[in-house]
Amino acid sequence: MNNRRLLALSALIGLAVASCGKNEPPPAPKAAPAPLELIVKIGHAAPLTGGIAHLGKDNENGTRLAIEEANARGVTIDGKKVKFEMLAEDDEEKPDRGPIIAQKFIDAKVAGVIGHLNSGVSIPASTVYAQAGIPMVTGTSTNPKLTEQGLKSVFRVVGRDDQQGPAIATYLASEYKPKLAAVIDDATAYGEGLGNEVEKTLTAAGIKVLPREKGSKDTRDWKAILTKIKGKMPDAVFYGGMDATAGPLLKQARELGIKVVFAFGDGACTNTMKDLAGDAAEGFVCSQAGIPVEAANPKFLSDFKARFKSDPIQYAPFTYDSTNLLIAAMQKANSAEPAKYLPELVKTNHKGATGVIEFDDKGDRKNAEITIFIMKGGKIAPLAIIKNGASTKFEDFIKSAAPTPATTENK
Repeated sequence: MNNRRLLALSALIGLAVASCGKNEPPPAPKAAPAPLELIVKIGHAAPLTGGIAHLGKDNENGTRLAIEEANARGVTIDGKKVKFEMLAEDDEEKPDRGPIIAQKFIDAKVAGVIGHLNSGVSIPASTVYAQAGIPMVTGTSTNPKLTEQGLKSVFRVVGRDDQQGPAIATYLASEYKPKLAAVIDDATAYGEGLGNEVEKTLTAAGIKVLPREKGSKDTRDWKAILTKIKGKMPDAVFYGGMDATAGPLLKQARELGIKVVFAFGDGACTNTMKDLAGDAAEGFVCSQAGIPVEAANPKFLSDFKARFKSDPIQYAPFTYDSTNLLIAAMQKANSAEPAKYLPELVKTNHKGATGVIEFDDKGDRKNAEITIFIMKGGKIAPLAIIKNGASTKFEDFIKSAAPTPATTENK
């Protein structure tokens, strides 16, 4: 090796040794990977077209608000950030649409379902959800049959018709003291079932009830039935059906000179009755299977109005709570898989916009309230809250009820 090569090699060795002797800074720690995103789909079904689309949209908005709030909070499940998505379907108030939509939700792999609005749609749909193991929570369907089927994944957060019917019938009997009453229904599971409960209670109170008259969920011309009833001269009339049919019925009754008190269930216990019946709406009485909107949690009411630029119509607080029940159960179980979070849903103890929610062994809400209203000055005004058979004036109920913050966590 010549001297020039020897010198170059020596220089390289010296440089390497010098480099090894330097204090190199430790490598920067790697940033923790962002949590993976988990997409969780929640279905909502109600009539979004037709005569009661306003009620269906109100229910949908309750669910939408709960989902948007959960996404804003940044819920995590099993170490993953969750993005909740609502899949909305129009069931058109048709019983045969219920199972079709149920299968559509199942195919879309929803984690749970809020709905349906109508009992006649919820009942056939519920068996499809149950077979697939998908939890279903309704904030509006009141027919007792829904939770009498023995389906362990079906729940309701409002009262039943065998609570609501006796409540409005008892109020009608005690306040108006009719001797003869007429009962009409729209031939749906809801309307007929509620009419049955009202008739049973009136009969037990010693009030004679005329043979049942029936229309349909699409009836708008009631004059033939009303003319027949007018000839029998009842002291009171009860109608089981929705406001889209109840409004025309009441308006035509007054046009025919029927001046007696009219009573309705929750399907027609809305301010929309004023729009449909005009001045004829004044003075009717009705019931809702839950607390009135104005008694819901103030923060919910404020947030709802800010988001949708209007107040809830009726059952949006209950669909809001229904949605939050699903989300809370998922968080508690640390899983969005129905089979894993269903046990947490069963043992729910949740403070929501409508108060404390717990379920009995059938999936019904424990200690559900029923509210009695009167149409006064163009708006329905709450008169009394009935709970466990005891009646409390609405003013006293509001005074005694401590503010209940809406939360999304189970105790």
